[in-house]
Amino acid sequence: MVTEMTKYDFILMSGDADTFLKKLQEIGLVDITRSMKPVDEQSEKLSLRAGIYQKALSALKGVEPAEFADKTYGDLAVNVLDTIKEKEEAQAQLAGLRKELEESRPWGNFQTEDLNRLAEMGLKLHFYKAKAIDPAWAEQYALSEISNDGAYTYFVVVADSDDYDFPMKELQAPERDCASIEKAIVALEDEIVAKERHLSELKCHEPDLKKGLEQLSSKLDLHLAGVAGEKAADEYLTVFEGFAPAASEESLRALLDQENVFYVADKAKVDDNPPIKLKNNKFVSMFELLTDMYGRPKYDEFDPTVFISIFFMLFFAFCMGDMGYGLVLIGASLALKKVLGKIAPLGITLGVATTVVGFLFHTFFSVDMLTWSWLPEAVKKCMVPSQIAGFDGTMVLALLVGIVHICLAMIVKTYQSTKTKGFANSLGTWGWTLLIVGGVIIGGLALMGVMDKAVTQWVIIVLGVLSALGIFFLNDLHRNPLKNFGSGLWETYNTATGLLGDVLSYLRLYALGLAGAKLGEAFNAIGLQALGDGGAGWIAFILIVVIGHTLNVAMCVLGAFVHPLRLNFLEFFKNSGYEGSGRDYHPLKNIN
Repeated sequence: MVTEMTKYDFILMSGDADTFLKKLQEIGLVDITRSMKPVDEQSEKLSLRAGIYQKALSALKGVEPAEFADKTYGDLAVNVLDTIKEKEEAQAQLAGLRKELEESRPWGNFQTEDLNRLAEMGLKLHFYKAKAIDPAWAEQYALSEISNDGAYTYFVVVADSDDYDFPMKELQAPERDCASIEKAIVALEDEIVAKERHLSELKCHEPDLKKGLEQLSSKLDLHLAGVAGEKAADEYLTVFEGFAPAASEESLRALLDQENVFYVADKAKVDDNPPIKLKNNKFVSMFELLTDMYGRPKYDEFDPTVFISIFFMLFFAFCMGDMGYGLVLIGASLALKKVLGKIAPLGITLGVATTVVGFLFHTFFSVDMLTWSWLPEAVKKCMVPSQIAGFDGTMVLALLVGIVHICLAMIVKTYQSTKTKGFANSLGTWGWTLLIVGGVIIGGLALMGVMDKAVTQWVIIVLGVLSALGIFFLNDLHRNPLKNFGSGLWETYNTATGLLGDVLSYLRLYALGLAGAKLGEAFNAIGLQALGDGGAGWIAFILIVVIGHTLNVAMCVLGAFVHPLRLNFLEFFKNSGYEGSGRDYHPLKNIN
């Protein structure tokens, strides 16, 4: 949910502004309205410096720390980036040397001084390669074979005149012999190892880099807040605008009154564009990073995180659809808990959901559990049947879940519209919700036999009439009825065509799960073929199954992340009217 905010206007003597902002940093509650980008030379310098720290931390991500490092390295961030640059330059040189070595290898080892001595005598070596040496060449030219690699013969021709001519294209002469190049390669490899060792030592100081970045961000925030103040009374006064959670209003006012600061506090309104702080329980808060990928809600919008937490988890499990893969996700998330950090709990949660849904879909590492004779029939009855009404069970479930998802989005849109615009100005939205959501509910009850045919017909007629009034005639009470009717027709066309596509989009949940299952079955089949009668075939079987399913899990995870995210960001957000244009809550904080 979106945390309620209080708006503050602070009025200070201009000379007291810096001291006051530093005190707000110590409190760590007030988000001063300011630019998040550099606005002057000082903020530009701080931003560039922070960027260097960010690049250094990013460069150290894949580096293993040394066991011990007690040295001091001066400017850590610059040291890291310089070392990375020097290592990359050495690696580029190494690649060039290795290519040069391959080109020079057929010519073997030679003394450059000997070639220079021949040149001083007026003799020049010409380098060639051919599939075979023509015997006539040896009679006509001073030719000497150097090597043969089975495909080509490498040879040189000695000539003493500038008008020399040979019936083949001449190769570029090697600049140095193989021994010299190999020596240079060894030196570069040693240099790269030294750079990697140095980076491992710098990795031990990663906490210092993180702290330095936080301190720079704190200084940048303070500076941007300072220049954001509006001057008044011939610049004797400075006015700051800020926001803080309403729950902290009492304690914040006590601190401000203690400092004798003049301020005006009022409940934040949508027009104030207050920052958005999300407040959710431990489970839902794991999915806030997905909400932030799209954008935080506006102050008067609903927080979609609670819906994302349920449906993204469910859709992810649908796409994976394998109990074994769910157990792998749980194990991997637990094993990589330190590496994944805050993402680890999300990985475990998604793994648990995949395990449960995989069980319901009776799939374990692409093996159908319904074929296991030892599994009790009572357990099998808890699983989704292979066929529902003559169609694949998982496909039917995917469509049903999609319909529920869209209906929920329309209900949320209706509630939100009524809340912000009022009931009278939301009759058009109510019309569509009654028609579609009501129609789905009535149709479901009729199919289950809860309502008889006559009652169903009358309910549908009433729903249709009420919906038509809202859609075609009452969609805008301040507009000409004819315009309302035309607008209703256009909206009907868009809804009819778009809604069908939206529902069919949920078939991707079934398709991705099916693709992963079939690929896993293929690896199982190949492994069984390699197994044969056992014996040494077990090794091949284990390798094929382990490597195959590892690759399959990786591909399934990628698809299971992207497509459920798309269904939430497009289908749900579009039908719920969510915009997500709010700004993050970013209070001033002091990092020592």
